[in-house]
Amino acid sequence: GYAALSSALTGMSPEDILKTVEESRLRGRGGGGFPVGYKWRSCAMTPGNVKYVIANGDEGDPGAFMDRSLMEGDPHAILEGMAIAASAIGAKEGYIYVRAEYPIAIDHLSASVEEAVAYGFLGDDIMGTGFDFSIRINRGAGAFICGESTALMRSIEGRRGMPRPKPPNSVYSGLWGRPTVLNNVETFACVPKIVSKGAQWYAKMGTSRSTGTKIFSLVGKVKNTGLVEVEMGTTLREIIFGIGGGIKKDKPFKAVQTGGPSGGCIPAAKLDMPVDFDSLKDAGAIMGSGGMIVMDETSCMVDVARYFIEFLLFESCGKCVPCREGLGQMHHILENICLGEGKGHEIETLTELSKYMTSASLCGLGSTAAHPVMSTLRHFRNEYEAHIFDRKCSAGVCKNLFDYMIDEELCNGCSLCRKRCPESAISGEKKKPHSLDTSKCVNCGICFSLCKQEAIRVG
Repeated sequence: GYAALSSALTGMSPEDILKTVEESRLRGRGGGGFPVGYKWRSCAMTPGNVKYVIANGDEGDPGAFMDRSLMEGDPHAILEGMAIAASAIGAKEGYIYVRAEYPIAIDHLSASVEEAVAYGFLGDDIMGTGFDFSIRINRGAGAFICGESTALMRSIEGRRGMPRPKPPNSVYSGLWGRPTVLNNVETFACVPKIVSKGAQWYAKMGTSRSTGTKIFSLVGKVKNTGLVEVEMGTTLREIIFGIGGGIKKDKPFKAVQTGGPSGGCIPAAKLDMPVDFDSLKDAGAIMGSGGMIVMDETSCMVDVARYFIEFLLFESCGKCVPCREGLGQMHHILENICLGEGKGHEIETLTELSKYMTSASLCGLGSTAAHPVMSTLRHFRNEYEAHIFDRKCSAGVCKNLFDYMIDEELCNGCSLCRKRCPESAISGEKKKPHSLDTSKCVNCGICFSLCKQEAIRVG
């Protein structure tokens, strides 16, 4: 271990390290995909005797656990990458920001820091080179907004985690007003391999504009869930069907949501799209930290948008008007649409709100928060129109917008549904097809979940 750090400290100048990272074309794995080499060089060129390196391990996306797995399973790769970055920019102190909900990750990182110090890989006079660098673990309180760089730094400083306006960017004035490099933990974990095996080795993987590999969290209505690491440019079809095994019960694939709460939904027509920063952006989504939520025909895209907007509304710091009020208005409109109270002009209102939030919000949360709405409007506009004009939810999710029905040809009269119906809306003799009284049905979904014959359908 730490062979790459040894090479960087004994055989490479800071300029050599910067050139190597630049030539690898590594882009940040935390969401924005910003060129890492450019960020490091900007910080290195900024005058200052005190500089900082920060690893962002504040993973707040629902269903995502890439960073957690990395911090628990390979913490030394993160520490080594941070030390190499510190050598390149002239920093002596570093922080790893981890949410308190990850106690195992915190324990493993803390133990790894102690081990690295004991073996002379961190601390004073590292490997006898005269280079000093120490790392502290900072526990976050779980606020989603603290994944934003400036809010994260304010949290480390002991202040409320709220974004500040840019410029100045963090490489010029970051933690305590000092030049700071902040990257995601996965980004730092890539650096040792780049230094030890060379920039060209890394750049050969992936695409010309999105090099290397990426870890994704594959969850949802897919047969094989879990973490997958693939080359950039691998298609959605290869990930979802080749690795994930396809959709549960072999139901039709409907969409995949990428990029966390502020990501977008990609339809089946784009299954052969390569997964890289630019392709996802063109499709109305983002890479984010790497979450992938797979959906089938039972997912209502209007309700999906409502869910993520509700999450973002709760997690917004409320500092800027576009994000705070925009999310509030969006949530109100989407709630009404899902309740069957939507109005025709509200689709245009959602579009206008999205443009306003994207262009005028203070930080990345607000400027990307409209993605769930804009992507579902772009690819699934027919569902919005069906909810508003036909008062129908074809997925059977929005309770006011559908009725359950029993297919008598499939019903074998097992009576499970009849016995469990809380409103006694189902009747019929045992071993004979049953019937359902829609006037009594409250759409609780108990019968739908119980029926092994799939005789209960959404009508």
